[in-house]
Amino acid sequence: SITDGMIKIRPCLQYYYVLYTRTGRTCKPAPQATRRKNFEFEPLSTTALILEDRPSNLPAKSIEEALRHRQEYDEMVAEAKKREIKEAHKRKRIMKERFKQEENIASAMVIWINEILPNWEGMRTTRRVRELWWQGLPPSVRGKVWSLAIGNELNITHELYEIFLSRAKERWKSFSETNSENDIEDAGVSVADREASLELIKLDISRTFPSFYIFQKGGPYHDLLHSVLGAYTCYRPDVGYVQGMSFIAAVLILNLEEADAFIAFANLLNKPCQLAFFRVDHSMMLKYFAAFEVFFEENLPKLFLHFKSYSLTPDIYLIDWIFTLYSKSLPLDLACRVWDVFCRDGEEFLFRTGLGILRLYEDILLQMDFIHIAQFLTKLPEDITSEKLFSCIAAIQMQNSNKKWAQVSENNNVTKSC
Repeated sequence: SITDGMIKIRPCLQYYYVLYTRTGRTCKPAPQATRRKNFEFEPLSTTALILEDRPSNLPAKSIEEALRHRQEYDEMVAEAKKREIKEAHKRKRIMKERFKQEENIASAMVIWINEILPNWEGMRTTRRVRELWWQGLPPSVRGKVWSLAIGNELNITHELYEIFLSRAKERWKSFSETNSENDIEDAGVSVADREASLELIKLDISRTFPSFYIFQKGGPYHDLLHSVLGAYTCYRPDVGYVQGMSFIAAVLILNLEEADAFIAFANLLNKPCQLAFFRVDHSMMLKYFAAFEVFFEENLPKLFLHFKSYSLTPDIYLIDWIFTLYSKSLPLDLACRVWDVFCRDGEEFLFRTGLGILRLYEDILLQMDFIHIAQFLTKLPEDITSEKLFSCIAAIQMQNSNKKWAQVSENNNVTKSC
């Protein structure tokens, strides 16, 4: 490579620099006619100096040195060619996979629009649809399928959303007239009261997908996200606003219209698993963690014992994953694919995904101590791919002693699956 070549010839360049500083003049290069020609490949860099004859005022290269330089040069050229060919193959493979993926999405979209959605109730549980679902939903139908899968047991209408949004706006107006953000921080109120405050939603939105300008103040989806979260706080004052909700609402907003996003959001958070976490029901959360550990030990016994040796419990990493439905921990496109199957399989898939992540990075995690494991699982590698993760998820068996997740969770007194 060019960098390697520069490192190899640095002593020679240093010699020229010393010569210049002592004589006050530069060394003239050899005449053009003396340079080697007709190279099959010649890097446009200082690595080519290896094959140059020395200036006339310097001792000529010995035959051994010239041969050695030629060998070094040939090795660098060969390595550069090899690396370039490898990169070209990689780019070609990526483009081929991307093209194939786009073709699959296009064909799947036609099936979803023309066959599945018009016959939703009759086809949603068929083997063909479940297999197609596992491969990921086409973005154009994702929001519609999520809405149908989540359902609307709460019977929320668009009009009801407008009512609660109006209440939220009235409270914002009243709040802004009597308080400021500094007043909240200095008032000495409890953490629960602060989280229930509509004003805190503003503070948390800026932390939601911070790399996406669309949710930041002045961005096109900032006010929309604020509205959905504010309306929910008025709709469910018993739950209020809890950190993590903004990520879930943001993902829904990206795939649904405003009122439909609110309907899906409210119904999703009303599922037993989400309700237990967002209401911070400690006893229920512990039972979920206990059920998770049963399948952790069954699928990944070595890693399970490694975590146990450091007293590393599931709450350290699972809480953040469950609170945001992986939308904070995984790349957004991959998180959406996790959501696809979560909407199909319910809460079981959230914990199965967690085990899939642990399986994917098992070898790395086995080499880490408590602190490094916690840091690693809090911020997963950015190069994680859907193919690798879903391959690991597929390898996870969600049954223990012939008992599936629902049975194990019931034995741990966990509410029925979402």
